[in-house]
Amino acid sequence: MQYTARIRRPAAALVVAAAAAALMTGCTPSGEAGPAADGPSQSVQSPAPGAAAGGSGSGGTGQAKPAPASPTVSGGQAKPCTIDDVKIAEARQAAVRPTGTGTGAAVIAVANVSKSPCTVQGFPTVAGAGNGSPGKNTPLATTHSGAAAAVPLAPGARAWTKITFVNVQGEADGYCESGATPASYPTLVVGVPGAGAHQTALDDGVFALCDNKATVTAYSAKKPS
Repeated sequence: MQYTARIRRPAAALVVAAAAAALMTGCTPSGEAGPAADGPSQSVQSPAPGAAAGGSGSGGTGQAKPAPASPTVSGGQAKPCTIDDVKIAEARQAAVRPTGTGTGAAVIAVANVSKSPCTVQGFPTVAGAGNGSPGKNTPLATTHSGAAAAVPLAPGARAWTKITFVNVQGEADGYCESGATPASYPTLVVGVPGAGAHQTALDDGVFALCDNKATVTAYSAKKPS
């Protein structure tokens, strides 16, 4: 069956009229309001995963997960060393020491034996060991030399201090210029600030000194002579 030209013309006119009405009212053919032709455009972004309202990436608690613990403290500095982090790695007679026949001076190294970086800072305490009994230790009066600064230690790295004693004079058992009797300690107990006290022996001989006094340098990354 074919439509005549008389029927097609009115139908076409109705379509044109409906389209004009839609443009005047701002409606889409579906009946929903459409955007104005000269209005501003808007960018719509999909929310990032886990950022939807009322939820997090782990199931919708509304709270972000805390950041994982870091081995460093604020500012990027490594945490202070503890007693389990460091051990004395070396104790030897210093090359530069007061004249006399006693020990004169000793160089002590502490090493980071942990798997994480840490820092030491400050001056050592020193005591003559009391035959394995801490209650019988003999503390040495120490004088500080220089300024203390934080020493960062990677695993295996060392920090150094130098202990200079009042030296024994003379031969055999020797004597002290003060008139005191010289002391002889097979081992010393050396303290690391915040990291406990550690017992050590010289790599050769005993610690022979006078007056139970010593001058100590702060722990440093530089090996003293």
